[in-house]
Amino acid sequence: MSKPDFEGLAAVVTGGGSGIGLAVASTLADRGAAVACLDVDPSGAPAGALGVSCDVTDEHAVTEAVEHVVRRLGGLDVLVNNAGIGAQGSVESNSYEEWNRVFDVNVLGLVRATRACLPHLRASASAAIVNTCSIAATAGLPQRALYSASKGAVQSLTLAMAADHVTEGVRVNCVNPGTVDTPWVRRLLSTAADPEDELRALRARQPTGRLVTAEEVAGAVAYLAGPDAGATTGTVLAVDGGMNGLRLRNE
Repeated sequence: MSKPDFEGLAAVVTGGGSGIGLAVASTLADRGAAVACLDVDPSGAPAGALGVSCDVTDEHAVTEAVEHVVRRLGGLDVLVNNAGIGAQGSVESNSYEEWNRVFDVNVLGLVRATRACLPHLRASASAAIVNTCSIAATAGLPQRALYSASKGAVQSLTLAMAADHVTEGVRVNCVNPGTVDTPWVRRLLSTAADPEDELRALRARQPTGRLVTAEEVAGAVAYLAGPDAGATTGTVLAVDGGMNGLRLRNE
């Protein structure tokens, strides 16, 4: 049984209706937090969580959603900036409209949510922000130019935010997952010429030989957001099956 280390704390998870966000919301709720899931489709939010319809590209909607959550939950202690979208292709492949769209969600969406939450987080004795980044921020992956650029920005922004807000008592960290078994990845696989062959390739590039689970990422997020990480800020925690740091020999 999970320890109730988030008892009495309130958390907002953007993109909390599916995938990693859903796993994070469920984990925090299981550990005692009052959780609100902000999502364009919050119907998938876990039982007991407050689901709020919100598009992170809409500044007014984000501000209204956060104020609604704070009224309902009585405050705010944790923000998990998880909402994001993907993109495939080289630097030549995606239209400028798509470049703007991905950065609007993955980077400016994080900015909007953080701006709306910071006044409330400053009032908390347990304030923490955790951003969902990606292995794409640190490893050159083929056909991921746009996505990698957006996640590189998230990693750099995490470090800058940590420096800006540490004296205010707000810790800021990020997790860098490898390829996670989520509905989005499964949709990508379904478009491949040979989905099973593509799945084998994705598994093989991670030294553990398997995809990361959403629950494993959620566990890392919960650690960074929780009291056990009270001295941890400005940290990038890889949850990637060893993909970034290990170089195995092929016998």
